[in-house]
Amino acid sequence: MSVKIIIPIVKKRPNLTSHISHLTSNYYFAPMQFKHIVGQAAIKQRLITSVRENRVSHAQLFLGPEGSGSLALAVAYAQYLCCLDRQEDDSCGECSSCRKYQKLMHPDLHFSYPFFAKHKEDTAVTFIEQWREAFLSNPYLGLDNWRGYLDADNKQANINIAECHQIIKKLSLKPFESDYKVLILWLPEYLDKEGNALLKIIEEPQPNTLFILVAQNQDQILNTILSRTQLTKIVAPTFEEVKQYLIAEHNQTEHEASQMAYLCNGNVNEATMMLQQGNKSYHTLFVQWLRLCFGNKGIELVGFVEQLAKLGRENQKNFIRYGISFMRECGLLLAGAGELVRLPAAELETAQKMSAILNLNSVEAISGALEKAHYHVERNANPKIMFLDVSLQIVGFLKLKPTPAGDQYISR
Repeated sequence: MSVKIIIPIVKKRPNLTSHISHLTSNYYFAPMQFKHIVGQAAIKQRLITSVRENRVSHAQLFLGPEGSGSLALAVAYAQYLCCLDRQEDDSCGECSSCRKYQKLMHPDLHFSYPFFAKHKEDTAVTFIEQWREAFLSNPYLGLDNWRGYLDADNKQANINIAECHQIIKKLSLKPFESDYKVLILWLPEYLDKEGNALLKIIEEPQPNTLFILVAQNQDQILNTILSRTQLTKIVAPTFEEVKQYLIAEHNQTEHEASQMAYLCNGNVNEATMMLQQGNKSYHTLFVQWLRLCFGNKGIELVGFVEQLAKLGRENQKNFIRYGISFMRECGLLLAGAGELVRLPAAELETAQKMSAILNLNSVEAISGALEKAHYHVERNANPKIMFLDVSLQIVGFLKLKPTPAGDQYISR
């Protein structure tokens, strides 16, 4: 029976950049088995079946959005493949191979990933300790999380030619302990033309070699590499899957889990960051903001804006993201698509009341203003000036009249 061990991290990481230090987790999640990954039941079963039937393709591409668990799936798949006591639907989690996988220290498990090279000869191995800590802290991590573990400054992330040569060298060796050796390449989008050096090793690898590419954007992968891999598309977990995960694994209440699942929109990495920032009722704040704007209460709006400015950048981004999502749900109600709305009962009731003073034009305008505000917050705009400007825009948008019915107003 696999036991989930959570070990607090007590050491500090002095090299973290302050603007994203909140992205790092306070815990190591040691086991990496299929059962610990949110959702993806059909894909898990397909991967298990491929191993049991000895139909493991040597070059595979796991394609899924950030926070979908595609990287975690790749590691769990490799652990299952190398497990010495495979169970019906998962690795055992207890054999010597699984224990080494849980620390990402198995001699036949290799990783490649974008990094910010200080020297021409730097490769992924240069940053392997940071990589282990980053992944074990948060298996759903994104590039911004990873940047927080490196002295990145404003350098461009990439996978350089030295790393490509290192990959070829690793995959040319025979396995040390397992039947298979595995290389997981995270974000092959950051392979430039140097990636063509990998074509031969991808197409004609040594026996018992598994090469897994884990990507987010298919259009940015070299076509020469794309055509040589077997594609597995991974979708974001559903609202219900994320909610149940937050309740079961992180002891969130039904309401807290619903709000986080709603906000993260299937991105478990976003949900993880929200947990670290602490639960906040963005719904209450956002509705209060709309009501002040609707009443055109200038003095109270100034005080409210000062309150928003004190939230901190990440909470401001989450607040705006909630507002965008809430306006989307109001738009669905106004469009007569209430069956598509995903709001808890109390928030749904508020959205129905707010829809009485909104129309599709004002919803679209407010959503656009909020999206621009999110962009500006990410780029460190002055929050007081930015939120006051958006507040004044919303005051005007709430006075927008609905578009008249019929086509007599459409210019021909």
